[in-house]
Amino acid sequence: MATVLERLDARIGLDDTEQMLLDNVRQIAREVIAKNAEHVDRSGEFPWENIRALNELGLNGVFIPEEYGGSPLSYRCYLACVREISKACASTGIIWATNFHAIKPLIEFGSAEQKARLLPRIAAGGLASLAITEPGAGSDATGMKTRFTADGEHIVIDGGKTFITSGDVADLYLLFGKWDGIDDPKKAISVLILEKGMPGLSVVRTEDKLGTRGSSTATIAFDQCRVPRANLIGRPGDGLGILFASLNKSRPSIAAHALGIARAAFEDATDYINQRRQSGRRIIEFQGIQFLLADLAAELLLCESFLWTLAGEIDAGLTDFGVEASILKLRATDLAMRLTTDAVQMLGGYGYCKDYRVERLMRDAKITQIWEGTNQIHRQLIGRSFLQK
Repeated sequence: MATVLERLDARIGLDDTEQMLLDNVRQIAREVIAKNAEHVDRSGEFPWENIRALNELGLNGVFIPEEYGGSPLSYRCYLACVREISKACASTGIIWATNFHAIKPLIEFGSAEQKARLLPRIAAGGLASLAITEPGAGSDATGMKTRFTADGEHIVIDGGKTFITSGDVADLYLLFGKWDGIDDPKKAISVLILEKGMPGLSVVRTEDKLGTRGSSTATIAFDQCRVPRANLIGRPGDGLGILFASLNKSRPSIAAHALGIARAAFEDATDYINQRRQSGRRIIEFQGIQFLLADLAAELLLCESFLWTLAGEIDAGLTDFGVEASILKLRATDLAMRLTTDAVQMLGGYGYCKDYRVERLMRDAKITQIWEGTNQIHRQLIGRSFLQK
């Protein structure tokens, strides 16, 4: 008999082509990605084998227009793939989702020439990176110091970025900075595409992290880095609007990532308490455990239901969904942290040991409450939306 969560999975609403792709992703996740996840976590090595397996499916193509080498599918299908990959390996989920986060603004705001020149690289399996955060400018992007200076047919970049996913391995970077000569900190924000290997771009270091250890997180620096002006997306000062549009699409993606982690922890915990016995009874037969399980299942069902509902509305053309995206990101990521912590508790001492996946899942879950806007920032955004003018 199917559980309520399995019944929800059957109602995601994908068409036949999308369902076939998702089934293939699940198979790769089970047979390749999940098997590598423990080694990736222990070693901190970049999961190249996992990325190659996804590229063999042509998975970057699901968000690239057909004329640039893609096979575009729905946003709902993209989110379903993020959840399944992240369920198998949170590091690999971050890497693949970041390709979308970084490239979607190029697709939506780039010129025809830029898209024709750059998108085929990603459709063919290239890696992309989104470079926003700086040491003094995290959730407040207007505080960034990276400077873009016009110099004829080039733009000269000076500054640096930190906490950049795939920053040491990316083929393309979507880079935000401030246009020299525009004094207003909001109107100065601009965005361009930086290509791997451009002189003046260097990787300062990669971080040794608590979780998602296979997803590299880099500090990168720009020292008189010269980029063709043809790589500027839009006009000088267009960056803030592009940034907000990018974040609105990426926040449901973070929710899907977190829900993949949460679902993995829930399944591990329920499998364990169905088998483990105390005082002659299975742990799941104790009323207190059943109450805990019921609360977790209810919240998981509600978060996943909202994920698919919002995805469907975005596919149908909804454009004003910033608050909804914040609510989804907030609740899904808080749930991932709570559920993984409770899963460790349900496994007892075993849950605290690296031989069991829930220990890794608890560490992986924490970043979801921090990146793409801390949950404190999202609470502020949601609360502020009710201010009466």
